[in-house]
Amino acid sequence: MFSVLTWNIQSARSPAGGADLDGVLACIDRFAPDADVLCLQEVACGFRARDGSPCGDQFAGLARRLPDWPCASAWTVDTLAPNGGRRRLGSMVFSRCPIIQVLRHSLPWPADAVPSMPHVVLEATLDTPLGRLRLLNAHLEVFSERQRLAQVEALRALQREAWSHARQPRSDAGPGGDPDSPFAFVPRPAPALLVGDFNMLPGSGSHQALLAPFEDGSRDHAPPWRDAWALAHPGRPHAPTVGLHDPGGAPLTFDYAFVSADLAPRVRGLQVCDMRVGELESGSDHQPLLLELG
Repeated sequence: MFSVLTWNIQSARSPAGGADLDGVLACIDRFAPDADVLCLQEVACGFRARDGSPCGDQFAGLARRLPDWPCASAWTVDTLAPNGGRRRLGSMVFSRCPIIQVLRHSLPWPADAVPSMPHVVLEATLDTPLGRLRLLNAHLEVFSERQRLAQVEALRALQREAWSHARQPRSDAGPGGDPDSPFAFVPRPAPALLVGDFNMLPGSGSHQALLAPFEDGSRDHAPPWRDAWALAHPGRPHAPTVGLHDPGGAPLTFDYAFVSADLAPRVRGLQVCDMRVGELESGSDHQPLLLELG
């Protein structure tokens, strides 16, 4: 079994309002101690927690706490702090499997008269027991449907691009046969996983657009994305992943795991964990998902 955990940790929020990386890892260890890959969103550096305390450099802090895990990161926000340092917010991937290649894709950010910020998707090619897979860790805009739809279309374009790369025969070596050249080609495998915080509801326009078939006029169009929840729990509504403990609102589903259609037969399960049940708690409004493939 190969498993991927995805979680928006919201700057490692603790129930008391501070930032607690050890608490985040304790929750993950309780829920999915044997996970092969961790995909985290809203990892922070240089910002303040809800109680006003500094959150520290969580990118470095997580890498220090997981020294045996190859990791990759991408910043969606990178601005100058008043003290001359950097304020950063972004995503990380930790993998027990080798990370063959890392790509960082800026997502569209069309102007809209609502609060918003830039977003990126972090792509990692992993050498897994199931073969090489592309893993995309995504975080989409929450307040602007216009921006979110543009970001969904960008994710679809990346899928078409990667499919073209996977089908295009190329030598691994660069010009002149140099395997160490930056032009040396690292294959982008066709089988892919897309996970993260999408800030969209099941059945919404963004959700339907992401899952739409690829029809480019050829017989060899890219395999569409499939919602892993529907594959693991056919006929059941999506379990909520955010706001489970918000007394003033109803729980919603914003976090997802998608698989390329060629991986659909390998989906064995998808679980949502309530991190405020039991001895360990998290202050994040989001709950982690655990995707299992076999």
